[in-house]
Amino acid sequence: MHRTTIAALAAMVLTGCATTTDAGLPVAIERETIRYETAPCYGTCPVYAVTIAPDGSGTFEGMRFTAVTGVRQFRATPAAYRAFAAALAPYRPKAAETLLQPGSPGCANAPTDMPSVDIVWSEASGGRQHLNAYYGCGPQAMRAALRAAPDALPIAAFIRDGQTPK
Repeated sequence: MHRTTIAALAAMVLTGCATTTDAGLPVAIERETIRYETAPCYGTCPVYAVTIAPDGSGTFEGMRFTAVTGVRQFRATPAAYRAFAAALAPYRPKAAETLLQPGSPGCANAPTDMPSVDIVWSEASGGRQHLNAYYGCGPQAMRAALRAAPDALPIAAFIRDGQTPK
C-alpha cells in the first residue's frame, strides 16, 4: 500500500476512537466507575460514599448523619449516571490527582470546619483520576456543582430522610 493510503486508514481508525455518546460525553465515560465520598465537618454534615457504574448499578454507604447507615445497593438509569458524570466532568483532574486543601495553591486563607469531597474516576483500562476538594477552597460555582452532583442519582432518601434538600 501507498503511505498516503495507510495514513488515511490510520486516521479513520483513530477518529473512531474519539467518538461521543448521545449525551455528547466521551465514550471513555461509559467505561468507568465513579466513587464520590463526603468527609465530616464540625457539625452534622452527612458523611457517605457512593460508587456508581455506567450501567446505573450503585452502592451507597451511609456513615454519619445520613438517613441510613451501612451499605445499600441502588439502581439508577444510565442517563442518571451520565448526568452525574457530566456534572463532575469540568472538575476532573487532567493529571492523576488534584488536592484542593487549605495551604495548597489557591487555598491560602480557607475557613475552617468545612466538609470536603473525595472523587475517584476509575477507568476500565486501569487509569484513574482523583480530586479531593475542601469546600472552603476554590470557586463558589465549583463547590456548588460538586455538592449538587449526587442530586442526579436516586439516593436522596438515603441521605436526607425526606428533609428539604441541602
